[in-house]
Amino acid sequence: MEEVERRAEEVLADLPKWVWDRTEPPVPVEEIADSCFGLHVREVEDMTSAPGAPMLEPDQSLSGLLLTGRREIWVNAAEAQEWPSRRRFTIGHELGHWVMHRTGNESLFCRSTTVQPGEADEAAVPDIEEEASVFAAALLMPPDLIRRYYREFGGDFERLCQAFNCSGAAMGRRLHAVI
Repeated sequence: MEEVERRAEEVLADLPKWVWDRTEPPVPVEEIADSCFGLHVREVEDMTSAPGAPMLEPDQSLSGLLLTGRREIWVNAAEAQEWPSRRRFTIGHELGHWVMHRTGNESLFCRSTTVQPGEADEAAVPDIEEEASVFAAALLMPPDLIRRYYREFGGDFERLCQAFNCSGAAMGRRLHAVI
């Protein structure tokens, strides 16, 4: 996963200062998707209305999807409203697919369990889904910034989650990876 971390770092390093100056969280993931990659983020009520949407089991939902031909990231509107930090992670996840897995105009669909860091059965997650989640975590919680704020906040977990506008599950996993 070092390569995935490197790719996220490259994206952050190439950002114009007017998008984000890299000095404090949160990372403006939607602005990055829009301004730097030309991807429109849409909150959608019925994710299954996407062209080519897969059939889902009754207990599954789509958290996000990337429609490469349309240059759109779709985010589940109900999830986004209930968990704004999950919305940010989903955008980062789909941006990871754009950066690392896009090969043409294919669409990529992410079921809810694949974008919930720490909640999915890691062995059951396809490699590209895990890579996209690692990319999202590295993009939203850059290692140097995490370490700096971890020290400044004396390891206060709740303050870190608030500062980076991320879920406890995502922060816990990220701290484990970089601290």
